[in-house]
Amino acid sequence: MRLVSLLLFAFPVVAAGQAPPAIPIAVEQNTAARLGLRVGDTVRIGASADRIEAAAVVAAIYRPRADPATITRGEPRIRLHLPDLEQLLGARDRVDRIAVALTPGQRPDSVAAALNRVAFGYRAYPSLQIASESSQTFKVVSRFHQAIAVISVVASAIFLLCIMLLKVEERRLDTAMLRLVGIRRRTIFGALLLEACLVAVIGSVLGLGLAVAAGTATNLYYQNYFSTKLIFSLITPDIVRFSILLSLLLGLLAGAIAAWRLVRTPPLELWRRG
Repeated sequence: MRLVSLLLFAFPVVAAGQAPPAIPIAVEQNTAARLGLRVGDTVRIGASADRIEAAAVVAAIYRPRADPATITRGEPRIRLHLPDLEQLLGARDRVDRIAVALTPGQRPDSVAAALNRVAFGYRAYPSLQIASESSQTFKVVSRFHQAIAVISVVASAIFLLCIMLLKVEERRLDTAMLRLVGIRRRTIFGALLLEACLVAVIGSVLGLGLAVAAGTATNLYYQNYFSTKLIFSLITPDIVRFSILLSLLLGLLAGAIAAWRLVRTPPLELWRRG
């Protein structure tokens, strides 16, 4: 069986004289749903628009493996036995691609180089190289998302610092009173920093919950839209650890700057400003 892109029309076949037997084909699930095909239906297929002449019977409806490289194309896909495909295309002993499975321990680069030295007319590539070439679009999208993430983190850090400065500024009367009764600046600084750390932890938990909810909604929508089991939004433990550490770091940094600015101000000046 081989996956091919052929023109497929769901036209009924009218028997006329001694018609050749219908070719058995397997139709991809989404294609079958779009054309309203079921097992046992007869259609006409061809290699081009002016060669829709071969009768084919739907022998099976299959669900392909989830592939992010082809999921958005929406092309109709069918599978045929190789002899039927050769006859339909009018090209015998010709293929576009051949997949070679290696035994454990073999190096794909070495095998590809050896095959390329054997004969002309084809080119062998390791599967990782093919996957890398076909994933250029996803790499560009990934870099774009990274740039957006960096801008978002910088903007959120500035916003967080402004919020912490405002929150700490509201505590100037309390800070002035503590300083006047003899509480050391180090103690006040530690209390304000602990409060900033607590706020950062709560924010991290809320942000993680929001990310999980958004990722779940994204997966449910696109899996239903494309009729696939692909994961479109994945939150890994590494992402969770990095996000929590970054949140705590930014929260502590913003709290430390705001607290240090407050405790360095003389208590009488804080009192007058209050």
